Amino acid sequence: MSLIPSFFGNRRGNDSFFSDPFSLDLWDPFRDITPFSQLSRENSAFVSTRVDWKETPEAHVFKADLPGLKKEEVKVEIEDDRVLQISGKRNVEKEEKNDTWHRVERSSGEFMRRFRLPENAKMDEVKAAMENGVLTVTVPKVEMKKPDVKAIEISG
Repeated sequence: MSLIPSFFGNRRGNDSFFSDPFSLDLWDPFRDITPFSQLSRENSAFVSTRVDWKETPEAHVFKADLPGLKKEEVKVEIEDDRVLQISGKRNVEKEEKNDTWHRVERSSGEFMRRFRLPENAKMDEVKAAMENGVLTVTVPKVEMKKPDVKAIEISG
């Protein structure tokens, strides 16, 4: 599957912002323009934490790369209106008086991602797990009853 660039970040397949009714992401037209990008460039990578969302026959599965974070530093919440919220914070490393920093590339700060879940989400059965810096949130789906099909005999 190829990556297709868009104004809203790289996405898999032919999805776009406008065809995804569940996306709560907002496009920031000033994100890459100086001086706006310099205001938070040290936090930009962490603030824009990437999340994959796939749907299987049984569940909606969200995966977020959160390297260096402990599960205690991450919150997963469900709001009443079927919104999944993933948030967290990575603190800036403390500077010692005698330390000389040559490069600071790791991100710090807070992040929050929100996703509106579809009607078939079982809101009371959401599970989250963190392993090797990857948060996996699994939202089981309600089994959709298949319609009963009755064959009708054709007369004549």
